Amino acid sequence: MAFVVLVGAGVGYVYLKHLEGNVTTTDIGSAGKSSFSKDEAFNILLLGTDKRTGAGNEGYGDKGSSGHADTTILLHVSKDRTNATALSIPRDLIVDIPDCPTKQADGSTKVIPGLTHVRFNRSLGESGRDPGCTMRTIKENTGITVDHFMMADFNAVKTLTSAVGGVPVCLEHAVDDPDSKLKLPAGESTIEGEEALAFVRTRHSWGNQGDLDRIKVQQQFMASLMRKMSSGDTLTSPSKLLKLAEAATKALTVDTGIGKVSTLKDVAMELKKVPTKNITFTTVPVLDNPEETVKATVVFNEAKAPAVFEAIQNDVSFTEVKQQKKKEKAAVAARLKGAKSDASEVRVRILNGGADAGSAQTTLRWLQTEEGVTKSENAGNAPEALSKTTLEYAPEQADQARRLADIMGLSGSAMKPGESVANSQGLPTMTLTLGKDFKGAGVPLTASSKAPEVDNKSTADKVQCAS
Repeated sequence: MAFVVLVGAGVGYVYLKHLEGNVTTTDIGSAGKSSFSKDEAFNILLLGTDKRTGAGNEGYGDKGSSGHADTTILLHVSKDRTNATALSIPRDLIVDIPDCPTKQADGSTKVIPGLTHVRFNRSLGESGRDPGCTMRTIKENTGITVDHFMMADFNAVKTLTSAVGGVPVCLEHAVDDPDSKLKLPAGESTIEGEEALAFVRTRHSWGNQGDLDRIKVQQQFMASLMRKMSSGDTLTSPSKLLKLAEAATKALTVDTGIGKVSTLKDVAMELKKVPTKNITFTTVPVLDNPEETVKATVVFNEAKAPAVFEAIQNDVSFTEVKQQKKKEKAAVAARLKGAKSDASEVRVRILNGGADAGSAQTTLRWLQTEEGVTKSENAGNAPEALSKTTLEYAPEQADQARRLADIMGLSGSAMKPGESVANSQGLPTMTLTLGKDFKGAGVPLTASSKAPEVDNKSTADKVQCAS
């Protein structure tokens, strides 16, 4: 969606403002970020709803639906833009939905009560829940913070596929589904409009006829659409580009943090940097719900899902990336290698930068009484919250930094070479800032630099056949 906004950049500012007028925005308050950063990793929630909006959609979705989270993909784009991960979240996944502060039309805020042990798709639409509630639900159940959202309805699939002149798909077997009205032969076909919508919505034609198999097909379809949108015959056709830009923006709803034309263009530019071979499609690891005799919902696979969430939180790629990035990782790992000072020589001040209240004092007491780091002090709260714990030190303090990293269980990426500051006695000291990832004194914070193995992983550059 953001890519097509870039299309308008070649036409001029006036046209970009026109495209901005097509886009609908939603104020989600504190659920997301108020602005977009071009210098950080970012997470965008891609939502496809089952709301019957637009001409010709009366027969799709649930009658009277307020727009549930029918298709949900969390798109993580790495800080260095070498890779991205598109994580599908099953609509029938059992989760807890937190209380959701929701902006009302009159400007007031209404708190919609949460729910426990319910389907994920109820986090949107029902009882007035907005996309911000879906973002909060993801944070509550995975620990991953979502920065922004982009939401589209049934019209998006129909208009986008027609705008690019159809999307190539491949089927291992012929399909004739009376429910979705999808009828395609085995092998390759090019689909658009109503046929494309039927393709991504049908469940009875794939695998065991469940939502998980439909998700695989949707991922294959999205990868094919991405390849078509960025292909030569699309990029060199002014008429196609204009149709594509109009279709995408009219079908798009975003949060106010990225709703301006200049911001959407920034998002598009950053997404454009990621090679398709390093865009990984995968799905939250799940298991059939053990509480059900007739299997209709799924639950988190606790043996596999946490590692996937941690990889995304730590900006770890699920694909092999450039050699340069490997060199950078090696350099980061090297910070842990070398001589270490005695604990009694480590001089550090501790700040709370997003950890639980009291964490700095608890850590200070633990370091002094149990680890022998007696030259340490509580420096209060950091100027701003950090997602990850950091240890900043001057070059001459490297030995001390390695000792403290060893004690704290810090990774090389948490160590930030810089300058020392003065402690309360005026002596040079390191700065340990406890971020939101801090789990408690004595709990290691070493993050894996390698993504876990996941089932049914694919990348956007590969052609796959639906089965």
